[in-house]
Order: sequence, then structure tokens, then C-alpha cells
Amino acid sequence: MEMPHPMDRLVCGDVGFGKTEVAIRAAFKAVADNKQVAVLVPTTILATQHYKTFQSRLEALPCNVDYINRFRTTKEIKETLKNLKEGKVDILIGTHRITSKDVVFKDLGLLVIDEEQKFGVKTKDKIKELKHNVDVLTLTATPIPRTLHFSLMGARDLSVIGTPPPNRQPVTTELHNFSNEIIRDAVRFELQRRGQVFLVHNRISDIESIANKVIELVPDARVAYAHGQMEGPRLEKIMLKFIEGEYDVLVSTNIIESGLDIPNANTIIINRAHMFGLSDLHQMRGRVGRSNKKAFCYLLTPSLVNLPIDSRKRLSALEEFSDLGDGFKVAMRDLDIRGAGNLLGGEQSGFISDLGFDLYNKILEDAVKELKEQEFKELFEKEISAPQLTSDCTIETDFEILIPEDYVKNTSERLNFYIAADELKNEEELQKFSESLTDRFGVLPPQVDDLFRLVRLRWEAQKAGFEKILLKNEGMKVYLPPQENQKYYQSELFGRVLSFVQQFPRRCRLKETKKRLIFVVDEIQSIEDAFEILKQLTQ
Repeated sequence: MEMPHPMDRLVCGDVGFGKTEVAIRAAFKAVADNKQVAVLVPTTILATQHYKTFQSRLEALPCNVDYINRFRTTKEIKETLKNLKEGKVDILIGTHRITSKDVVFKDLGLLVIDEEQKFGVKTKDKIKELKHNVDVLTLTATPIPRTLHFSLMGARDLSVIGTPPPNRQPVTTELHNFSNEIIRDAVRFELQRRGQVFLVHNRISDIESIANKVIELVPDARVAYAHGQMEGPRLEKIMLKFIEGEYDVLVSTNIIESGLDIPNANTIIINRAHMFGLSDLHQMRGRVGRSNKKAFCYLLTPSLVNLPIDSRKRLSALEEFSDLGDGFKVAMRDLDIRGAGNLLGGEQSGFISDLGFDLYNKILEDAVKELKEQEFKELFEKEISAPQLTSDCTIETDFEILIPEDYVKNTSERLNFYIAADELKNEEELQKFSESLTDRFGVLPPQVDDLFRLVRLRWEAQKAGFEKILLKNEGMKVYLPPQENQKYYQSELFGRVLSFVQQFPRRCRLKETKKRLIFVVDEIQSIEDAFEILKQLTQ
């Protein structure tokens, strides 16, 4: 928050890992510096709960917290907005209502977006209008693929909270076909240990009949039902009674999904689970297991055979990733299933089919890097030590450079190692990679040693601004940047190439083609020879 450029940070932590605590501290830091804070949440119930949390944490401090949602009267909202404009409200918590035109801040310094995946593209566009020169903190357990991809790519910062709270146990997740017996047994077991149960049924039309079905199955259970179309006071009353333990089972739509903290509720049954997205299911599962008791999540579906393949993938991913802190893995699997989406358009999922995903990523990374190095270099000068003259260098060679089949037998594993070697950035990473290979497969064969030398050669070539190197027939051809690249030809690096040619005229020369200069060196017996020559040019 103290950097010269506005913060745009995604905090990805599993449900119940303390993201709200991070938001409270960031909000107080902003208020201490005489700035206002907006906290944007997806649901009315969550706005009320956050208000109570912020209020209780900050009550002993000179900090004025208020909230707006549909439970409040028009008169109360009017009063709150008047105080906000005058600067008397320091922290405002609210739903989409915060993005309305009549909400005017005196001096907004921080915008906290809770459960970012719940907001549509139009709301996010309105948020962008709020966001000029404002620090933004986005909290989520399972970011949508587009947001996650933005962060992994470096277009925004990413922090992951990976440490679970003490004594927390993972939620046992089971996938079943719908049956009355499972609902009956799950509710009875939870009542025996004096806990509470959520039953999620996302259709308002027959939610009451489902609640009656639970009463029929377990007559001694105290059952209530809730959904978003209820009148505000009635919904609030039901939720408060459930929180205070006056009901044993709450049958509700997915309004309970975001941020509710009820430690005594340790079983959740999700009906028609195939109708939900992966992050929705993970969020709902996060409503239980928030104490040191063992928690259970039952996903009920019609026959799995008849479900679409993507639904089956989502449900199996949720069963697979049920350990503490697996929200990030769930989001990565979601990125895998749905694709990353058009980052600047309305679609939040779908592959960039024309270019191919890897090439699209590379173009995007280069564009972000170029903006950081050129247009916004003053803002990112600490982050970017020395901009490179070229982003990549291609090397073609007739030396035997490979990971032999008898060293790593699995083909897909070998391909993964090639990709990992391609992404190494410095000597320290290379050493760790080399040690991990030695540890798993034994002493490195000569071809792998040569592969690592080639990786070092490419680093030196990038430092020198070279775009392509041919190592063939005991010679080396180095392709210099296009001649219109004045920056390179006026640099000290090009001066070193010229003086090297003058120093060793018998062994090397400059050759001119249509739009390129090629630096040619003879008598190259090994990759080590080529590396030594490039090292002389860069040091």
C-alpha cells in the first residue's frame, strides 16, 4: 500500500483461513492515513455479518464503520450517504449498491472486494470507475479462471494464505446419488453430537417441500428454510435464530455460500450439486468445518452416468481436493476445465482458440513486460532491475541436447522437464533443478549437462541482445536485432561485438543480409566454447 503506484492485489486463501482479518487490518491502515475504505460484498447477509465483524474489531478505535444493504430503510441509507460524502464514515460495507451513482466518497483510499468471483462483468466495469488511483484488495478462495490467470501472468499481484488455523480438520467430501436415507442419517448423526446442518436446495419453488421432507425424515429436528426473495426482516430473523442455535437444520438456496461463519454447523448437504460451478461448491463446503470438529459435505446428484462430462469433472475435482488449503488447487483445476477467458472482454471463460493458449500467454506477458519497462517504468523501477534488449533467444544446434530415454523413462515426465528447464531464470534455480534430477534419477548423463550449458548460453545471449543462435558444423552464427533497432546499435553491447571482431579477425566476422547483421565465429568445438565467447561480450 505504500508503493508509489496503486496496489492491485489478489489474496487467495481457503475458506476460513483469515482473509477478512487481512482486510480489516488493511482498512484500518488506510483509515489511519485519513483515507476512506469501501468494502464490496456479494450478498445482503454477508454485508450485515461483515459490519458486525468490523464493528466489534474496531470499536475501541477512532474509526466509524457503516453499511448499506436492502435490510436498511431509505432514511437510514440517506443518512449514511450524507455522512460518507462529508467524510464522517471511514469504512462503508455494502453490496452492489456501493457502485451506484449516489454513493460519493470524500476521499476513497482503499477498495476491498470480497468474493470477487460473485460479481458479473458489468459490476466489475463499474468497480473500475471507482478504482482510479485507489488501492484494491481482492479476496477470494477460488478466483475465476480469468482473475487467476491475470495474477499468474503478473498483470496483478498475488498472495496466497496457505497456513490453516490451528486444530482445523479437512472436510470429508462424499459424492452420492440422491437418497432420503443419506439425508436422514447425516442429519441424525449431526444432531447426536449437538451440531447443526445446512441443506442447500437452489430452487425457491419447492424449497418448502424439501424442508417438510426433512421434518418427515427426522421428526425431532427443528427445521427452517431461507432464500433471497424473502422479506429482509424475516430473512434476517431466521439467519440470526440459526446462528444462535434455535434451529438444527437450515434448508436454503446458495445465499449461505459467501462468508457466513457458524462454527456449530458441521454438516452440509448439497442437493443437485451438478448444477453448481466448482468455486460455488467449494465455497459452500467452506461453511462447515470452521471449528475443531470433524465436518462432512455430501454432494447429491441424479445418476452420474447421465451428467455432462464437465459436471463429472467438477464433482470429482471437489472430492479429490478436500484437504485444508486446497481452494487454490480447485481454482487451478477450474482454469483447466473452463479455460482462461477473454481477459478484456465480457466472457469469463473459454479458450483463445485461434492463437493457441501458450502463444497467447506469451504475447500477453511480453505486452505487460513492455508496458512496465517503457510506459510505466518510473512506477516499476524497483521491480525491473535492468530491462533486457530481447525477451527470448532461439538456439538451433547439431549437438546432442536431450534427456535420454534410459535416464527418464516416462515420456510425459521428460516433456515436463523440458518445459521446466525452459522456464529457469537464474543459476540458483538451475542448481536446484539439477539437484532434484540427480536425487530422483541418479548422476546426470553428459547430454543433460549439455542441456544445462545450453540454458546458460541462452541467458548470456539474452543479456547480449541476440535473437537467434545457430551452432552447427563447428561454427556459431549469432543473429543481431533488426537494423531499425537504434537503441541496440548505439549501445555498449554492440560496441563490444565490434571490438571482438577487430581483436580476432581470423576467427570471427560480421556478415550483412537483407535486414540483419550476423556475427559469425569459427572453431566452436562445444557449447562451452560458445558460452565463453558470449560471456566475454556481456561482462
